[in-house]
Amino acid sequence: MSHDLSLAQSHAFQLARTLMVPVTLFQVDGEFGVMPSDELDDADVIVVHDYDPFEYDPHQFGPAH
Repeated sequence: MSHDLSLAQSHAFQLARTLMVPVTLFQVDGEFGVMPSDELDDADVIVVHDYDPFEYDPHQFGPAH
């Protein structure tokens, strides 16, 4: 979990590209987390963004920090 949204976004995108599966960036209790989208189920979280490795240009985001 992270309090830094930009760091969480970068890691979420890199995780999606590494695993080659959609991942979801979510917020719960003021912190950000990432997990494969199909594992999120109906958790009580705020979805910030979904990252699908097949939808994004790989040059759109830089490397994880």
